[in-house]
Amino acid sequence: MLKRTFACAVAAAALFAASHAIADTKDKKIALSNNYAGNSWRQAMLRSWDKVTKPAVEAGIVAAADPFTTAENQVTEQAAQIQNLVLQGYNAIVLNAASPDALNGAVKEACDAGVVVVSFDGIVTEPCAWRIAVDFKQMGKDEVLYLKDKMPQGGNLLEIRGLAGVFVDDEISKGIHEGVAENPQFKIVGSVHGDWDQAKAQAAVAGILPSLPEIAAVVTQGGDGYGAAQAFKAAGRPTPLIIMGNREDELKWWKEQKDANGYETMSVSIAPGVSTLAFWVAQMILDGKDVPKDLVVPFLRIDQDNLEQNLANTEAGGVANVEYTAEDAQKVVDAAKK
Repeated sequence: MLKRTFACAVAAAALFAASHAIADTKDKKIALSNNYAGNSWRQAMLRSWDKVTKPAVEAGIVAAADPFTTAENQVTEQAAQIQNLVLQGYNAIVLNAASPDALNGAVKEACDAGVVVVSFDGIVTEPCAWRIAVDFKQMGKDEVLYLKDKMPQGGNLLEIRGLAGVFVDDEISKGIHEGVAENPQFKIVGSVHGDWDQAKAQAAVAGILPSLPEIAAVVTQGGDGYGAAQAFKAAGRPTPLIIMGNREDELKWWKEQKDANGYETMSVSIAPGVSTLAFWVAQMILDGKDVPKDLVVPFLRIDQDNLEQNLANTEAGGVANVEYTAEDAQKVVDAAKK
């Protein structure tokens, strides 16, 4: 996961400005509407946004690229935020949504006012908006397929979900359950919401563990693997195979276990830097480019053989990540057109 420094980002933005006609967007303002910032993935996402957009503003590609975050994943608050961003004269809103459909009214109002809306991660279903997502359902299913290879005999699974009511949570869970339905040697015997947060996941797992039989593996969504491991340890129960979510504390714990006893697992998540892809897509649309409404990016997977490399490239307290350039965005758009 390539880590670009701020200086490199400035140079890249300047190069982009020098090689592209930016007259159509140099006066345009882009806002980020983010519904939640209470975990390490969201914090990394916001840092990636700043790392890429500040140099773009300095290079004159756009006039502004301001981030705004609502307090607690509330649809009504984010809808009001979107309406305020329209009134403040933003030309595009990059949106990580609290709900796939409950914000559609506010999104439609923004579109009707001539504002470009690009949703990512937590996408919206309103047809006027653009959507950037990984195949979250497949991501969940891939967890079960990994377990099928590692433990063909099957076993009991504990599912840790994310934020209730959010598109990402629903899709990953659907994929996990579809994978289990196709591999009945596995059985989900418990499910809790960890909100993609280690502390909350640890508390939720600790609360349900006394009622559960032996657990062979824990299927997760990201930001919960380390918390789950700590809950099992505190309960004095054997550590199951826990799917990780690319957080630095998870990867660090995994390496410690790997070095101590050969512990094996895998880690998967969407890169927080997808916010920077959404920025460049919004800029392209404002520049009059033809961009398909639905774009797909691959999820970021870490396996046993590349754990050390990815851990070395992940900042303390952060998430394995990659930021996107304008050229990367063009490649994603070109792939969607094909």
